[in-house]
Amino acid sequence: MAQSSFHKTVTLAMTGASGAQYGLRLLQCLLAADVRVWLLMSDAARVVIDTETEFQLPEGGDAELQAFFAERFGAHEGQLKLFGKRDWFSPVASGTGAPASMVICPASGGTLSAIACGASNNLIERAADVALKERRQLVLVPREAPYSEIHLENMLKLSRMGAVILPASPGFYQKPRSVEDLVDFVVARLLDQLGVEQKLLPNWGE
Repeated sequence: MAQSSFHKTVTLAMTGASGAQYGLRLLQCLLAADVRVWLLMSDAARVVIDTETEFQLPEGGDAELQAFFAERFGAHEGQLKLFGKRDWFSPVASGTGAPASMVICPASGGTLSAIACGASNNLIERAADVALKERRQLVLVPREAPYSEIHLENMLKLSRMGAVILPASPGFYQKPRSVEDLVDFVVARLLDQLGVEQKLLPNWGE
C-alpha cells in the first residue's frame, strides 16, 4: 500500500503507566484500519511491556523495535514509524508536520504533569505541547488509582486546554468475558474519539 493511500495519520505515544495492553491493542487496531501511525515510546513503557505482556521486545534500537511491531501487527510499508525520544526533527515535533490527532495511552502521572506545565523534555512531551498549541486533538489515557490531588489538578488543567481525558476505565454493560474484552472497551472508545471505524463495541442501543 502506498504511503499516500493512508486516509489518516495518528501519533500514538506509550509511557510507563500500567496498562501497556491498551496501547498495544490500539496500535494493532489503527494499523488494521489503514491508519498511518507515528509511534513514540518511553523507556519506561518498554519496561512495562516486558513486565505485563508476553511480548519479547528486541534489545536493539528504534529501527529494530519498529520492525518488530510492523511484523507483529502486519503494517504496510511506510505505515508505521517509531521516533526516538530525542528525534527533534520528526514530524510530530513541529506544528507544520504533526498529524491532527495524538493519543497517549497509557499516560503516566509524570507525563500528565510534564505536559500540563509545558516541560517538553522529550519527544512525547514536545508532541503533546505541539498538539495543544496548534489546537489539535490530544487524547490522554491515565491509568492510576487512586488519583492524587496533583493528578486531578493536572487533568483539569489539560482538559481546560482542550485535551480529552479518557481514563482506562472499562465498562461492564457489554458483559465482558475476558481481559481482552475489557481492553477492547477502552480501545473502542479511543477509536471513536479518533473517528476511526471500529467493531469492537457496538454503539449504545444497538
